[in-house]
Amino acid sequence: MSDQTRMATGPARRRRRLSDEETERRMLQAAMAAIDDTGLTVSMEHISFEDVIRDAGVSRSAAYRRWPYKDLFFSDLLREIAGAATPAAVAEERSASELVRAVARDRLDWLETPERRRELCAEMLRQGALHDFETIHGSTQWRTYIALHATFLSLDDGQLRADVRDALARSERAFVERIAEAYRHMAELLGYRLRPELNATFETMASLAHATMRGLVIMAMSTPDIATRRVEAGPFGASEAAEWSLPAIGIAGTAFTFLEPDPGIEWNDERLREVRQALVQ
Repeated sequence: MSDQTRMATGPARRRRRLSDEETERRMLQAAMAAIDDTGLTVSMEHISFEDVIRDAGVSRSAAYRRWPYKDLFFSDLLREIAGAATPAAVAEERSASELVRAVARDRLDWLETPERRRELCAEMLRQGALHDFETIHGSTQWRTYIALHATFLSLDDGQLRADVRDALARSERAFVERIAEAYRHMAELLGYRLRPELNATFETMASLAHATMRGLVIMAMSTPDIATRRVEAGPFGASEAAEWSLPAIGIAGTAFTFLEPDPGIEWNDERLREVRQALVQ
């Protein structure tokens, strides 16, 4: 047998040995991809260590060299999930923001009176809340995020629990800040302010709205009609009835609890022109 033949059937045909760092990266990426497809269950029993090895394209010996015990891998996987977890994707936030702006652009004449501005605020909340709910309800990433909270609660006290808790806390703070900024922007455009007697912030308002939405999403997992139920109503000062979803009623109710027209704003021709330009642009 020639040297060339021996090379083709020997060492050249063997899988290149990966470093521990490459093995770790590929294994975690493969497991994350599987979770993105199915969502995370509380126990993670649906994630097979052997399947992850296969999907990652690494050898069993390399995987077990990095993680001698499967529990060690799943601990690192939990940290990875928690670090990447977010309650909403940026693309979805942009989609919701554009929807709300489109609602306002189609109703620029509603800016001219206090009553119609309140109606415009309610309509933006009505359509925006339903969009957010449907996005969250159909998202495996959201189901993973919610399940991760339950998984975290089942962990024993220790470094893993602390790491997951801290990662979730950072994610929650960042998301609430983005919601608060959206509410602040909407209030400024429509001439609203936080009610002084509540001594609250937009972050407080965003936290409660976020909790309401999450609670409805969790309930809808076992009570599907929450996602489809509609009420023909004209709440919050609406002059005409419209179809309101339960999330829209909950979010709008929270918003109007915190917001009131700002008496310091004069709605003259100049302000109307500036607000219209801001919405159109």
